[in-house]
Amino acid sequence: MPNPELSILLVNYNTHHLLAEVFASLRQASLDLQTQIIMLDNASTDDSKYWLRAHGNEMTLIFNASNVGFGRANNQCLQLATGRYVLPLNTDAFVAADSLRKTMAYMDAHPRCGVLGVKLVGRDGTLQPSCRYFPTPWNLFLTRSGFTRFFKRVRLVDDMDWDHASPRQCDWVPGCYYLIRREVIEQVGLFDPRYFLYYEEIDHCFAAKKAGWEVHYFHDTTVVHIGGESAKSEGAITASGRQIEAFQIESELLYFRKNHGLVSVWLDVVLTTLADVILFKKRVLRWQRPFEFGTYAKHAALMWQSLIDTHWGTRPTR
Repeated sequence: MPNPELSILLVNYNTHHLLAEVFASLRQASLDLQTQIIMLDNASTDDSKYWLRAHGNEMTLIFNASNVGFGRANNQCLQLATGRYVLPLNTDAFVAADSLRKTMAYMDAHPRCGVLGVKLVGRDGTLQPSCRYFPTPWNLFLTRSGFTRFFKRVRLVDDMDWDHASPRQCDWVPGCYYLIRREVIEQVGLFDPRYFLYYEEIDHCFAAKKAGWEVHYFHDTTVVHIGGESAKSEGAITASGRQIEAFQIESELLYFRKNHGLVSVWLDVVLTTLADVILFKKRVLRWQRPFEFGTYAKHAALMWQSLIDTHWGTRPTR
C-alpha cells in the first residue's frame, strides 16, 4: 500500500464530547483521499478512552499513562506518520468538506510554503485570529496595557483589520489546523518538547521561516474552532485558571530566551509587571470596583516566579 497523502495527528485530553463530531467531519473531508489518522489520548479522565477503543478501528491509537503536554504528544504521533503532508489538528476543530483537498492543493501550487493555516471561525461564525505576527515583549506590553492606540504602526500579534478573503504570508498560524510539508519536518523537526502547552506552533514557525520556508494563510476554506475545551476539563486547571496562566507564562519565557536571548526575557518580565501596575491604576482612577489589586499582584508574582523556576527561560519545569 502506498504512503498516504496526508497524516492527521490528533491529541485528545478530556474531549470525549467532541470526538464523534470531529471524526464525522474528517470522514467527510477525506473521501477519496489516502489519509492516515493517528490519535493519541493524553491520559484523559473522562470517557475518551472507552469511546476510542469502541470507534477507533479506522485509526492508529496511542494511549499515554500521563499527560505529557501537547507538543510532546504530537511528536509521539509523528513517529508513526508516513504522509507527504502532516496535519496536527485539534479535537475541538471541525474541518469543512473541502478543507483537506484545498489546502493540500494550495501547498502543491506553492512549493516554498512550508506551513499553512486556514480561516478559523467560532460556532457562531465569528472570525477568529487566523494569521498572526510574532510576539515581542513590546507588542505584548502594548496589548496588555491597552496602549495600542498610541502606537498604531507596531505590528501586534493579532491584527484583524485586513482582508481575510485572500491568501497571504504571515509569521505564524494557530496550531488547531496546522498543515506542514514533510520536508519542513525533516529539516527543522516538529514541536520543541520543552513547551508543555502554548507557543509550540509559534516556535515551530519561527524555525521554519529561519530555515527559508514561508508560512501562509489560506482563505478559501473554513474550520470551526471552539477553543479551550481541554483546558476547561476537570483537573486541567485550578478554579482561578492559575495553572493555565502558568503554562502560558512559562512557554513565553522559554520562547523568548530560545529565539531572542536573555535581554528579551527580562524585557518581557519587566514590561508585563508594568502592564499589571498600569491596569490596576486605571481601575483605581476610574473607580472601577472591585479594584482587583490581588489579581494583578498574583499575575506579576507568577511571572517573576516562572522566571526563577525556568532559570531565566532556559529550562522547562515539566
